[in-house]
Amino acid sequence: MNERDEFEQEMDTKKELLEQCQSSKNLNSCYNCAELFDCLTRKDYVDAVYNSMSKGKTEGGFDF
Repeated sequence: MNERDEFEQEMDTKKELLEQCQSSKNLNSCYNCAELFDCLTRKDYVDAVYNSMSKGKTEGGFDF
């Protein structure tokens, strides 16, 4: 099994926080939340996913 890099570990942490938030609001998706477009927890998770895919590069695409 490959060791998860820092970007993947950060994504895991942000996903956990997002899932805790959804659970606390009895939701199974952010799309049903009134705070969808203003939510920093969701934004942090989306940013972490992007960074995991791009490995922190700000230009030049993703590393799959």
